[in-house]
Amino acid sequence: MAITLADAKLNTQDDIDLRVIDEFRKSSWLLDNLTFDDVVNPAGGGATLTYGYTRLVSERGAAFRPLGTEYGIEQAKRSRATVDLSVLGGAFEIDRVLSNLGPAATNEVAFQMGQTIKSARAFFSDQVINGTRNTSTATGFEGLSKVLTGSSTEYKTAADWSTPADQPAAHNALDSLDEFLGLLDDTPSALLGNKKTIARIRSLARRAGYYSRTENAFGQTVESYNGIPFIDLGAKAGSADPVIGIDAKTGTTDLYAVRLGLDAFHGVSTVGGGLVRQWLPDFSTAGAVKRGEVELGPVAVALKTTKGAAVWRGIQVNPAATRGE
Repeated sequence: MAITLADAKLNTQDDIDLRVIDEFRKSSWLLDNLTFDDVVNPAGGGATLTYGYTRLVSERGAAFRPLGTEYGIEQAKRSRATVDLSVLGGAFEIDRVLSNLGPAATNEVAFQMGQTIKSARAFFSDQVINGTRNTSTATGFEGLSKVLTGSSTEYKTAADWSTPADQPAAHNALDSLDEFLGLLDDTPSALLGNKKTIARIRSLARRAGYYSRTENAFGQTVESYNGIPFIDLGAKAGSADPVIGIDAKTGTTDLYAVRLGLDAFHGVSTVGGGLVRQWLPDFSTAGAVKRGEVELGPVAVALKTTKGAAVWRGIQVNPAATRGE
């Protein structure tokens, strides 16, 4: 069964849970649109949280067959892959004296809950791109950067987007962008980048007349290139560094294209486990300092076909040998 955060909201009766799910959805286009395959059944008392699947590596072709001859032999290639689910989130503590100071919408409990949700969302986006399995702690999952390395959809054509382009250069950049998008097996659901790459795509889309803006369910603006949303994944949790980083020495960065769906790139969750959970501090019992938590998961991501996602490596967005963004 497939589930999204919007579906999870429909199955939730608690008003606090509803607000927490909405905060995850509002603060992350990726989490709001990602479909989770909730098929993992924690066997052995929760000891096994592994999702196994078959990844299509390369497709086969087709051809005419002259009468009296046989077709040439071809096979599509696939490989077996597994991903282990992990929980992520955070905890906080609040003194009961501070818990109700100020309006309910801005008091310390609401503030800490909001900041914990923000960090969990940022951490998930970071893991989707940069994640790697930590074997010593048995946590984490492989992100797109690692999965796509060495694949047929790892695009390495040189591109200099460090300065605004004149018209001929803009057309060349658009040609390369369309060639990159053509690596996927269908129209991508989104382009994922950082502020620098998103700004350049916005500029190119405007020049070509392919720029559009729509509103999502929360009234937020979603920008698109030729109907494909381009999304800034923002900064890593607890940091100002972008999720999709910029090399300080070379000034280069990466751009990702993903097609969301159970046959392409999707999330994985447990059967009936609930995607998002929260625990508010309980000040009704003795004890001056109480704990609250927000948790997403257990979750992971899976790429069912190599052509369901692509990465463009080494786009120049800063002059070489400069620091920062």
